[in-house]
Amino acid sequence: MEENIKKIKNNINIPNALSAIRILLLIPFTLSILKDNYIQAGIILVLSGLSDLLDGFIARRFNQVTKLGGMLDPVADKLTLVTVMVCIGSKFKEIIPLVTILVIKECSMLLAALFLLKKHKTPPIAKWYGKLGTIVFYISVVIIVSLKAIWHIENRVLNITLMFLTALCMVYAVIRYLKIFMAMIENEK
Repeated sequence: MEENIKKIKNNINIPNALSAIRILLLIPFTLSILKDNYIQAGIILVLSGLSDLLDGFIARRFNQVTKLGGMLDPVADKLTLVTVMVCIGSKFKEIIPLVTILVIKECSMLLAALFLLKKHKTPPIAKWYGKLGTIVFYISVVIIVSLKAIWHIENRVLNITLMFLTALCMVYAVIRYLKIFMAMIENEK
């Protein structure tokens, strides 16, 4: 009993709380996008991105890395990316094919992580190429949404170009993660 309480207390920390907050921020973000309140949605997205940067930094800096955090952070990342992609795709129809590719990529990575967990293996931690894809995605979304919200500019070519660049970064990341995934499966045999 005491051991279970200790495990629970170890998982209650600032990095895990930030990951949980990031998941909860998806609700007001989605509502803001649906109401065409792009500035509010942008502010929420910036807060979400900052919490993503802070949770890992705090966890490593203050030795608050936990198994729960190792799972919660990537789940929050995937949920955020998929939610943002679907919301943006619903408002900017020309990027739907690229959004579809990105959603498939994120869902397949989540399924691969779940597969590893089922095999009692810890999914790999985020690598620089995965973070790069996320950063490029956030920058692209901020540019697309800001242009529409602030200056009422909707540039179809720019939107497609930014999402294509994002897709390239994310496809590169998934290929690199796939190699790690395959090596982990191969080591099991």
